Amino acid sequence: MLAAAALGLTVAMLLALVRAVAGPTLYDRILAVNLFGTKTVLLIAVLGFLMGRPDFLDIALVYAMINFIAIIGVLRFFEQRQEDKES
Repeated sequence: MLAAAALGLTVAMLLALVRAVAGPTLYDRILAVNLFGTKTVLLIAVLGFLMGRPDFLDIALVYAMINFIAIIGVLRFFEQRQEDKES
């Protein structure tokens, strides 16, 4: 069951990468990258349980925090860049 979940997450990650490359707008691409990061956290957790290594949950939590901070930073960067263009 966990192997099927890992396979499903991998497919969802591939679809998110397709959306990140083909996204019509910048915000669609950022959302797809955020989705990819979230699915990566879930995949790390599932693989940790699949291999019997619950310490992978710590790695998944750290990755989730890094993903959140990075997305906020990227959004603020593009928001600032857009304000500079309008001025």
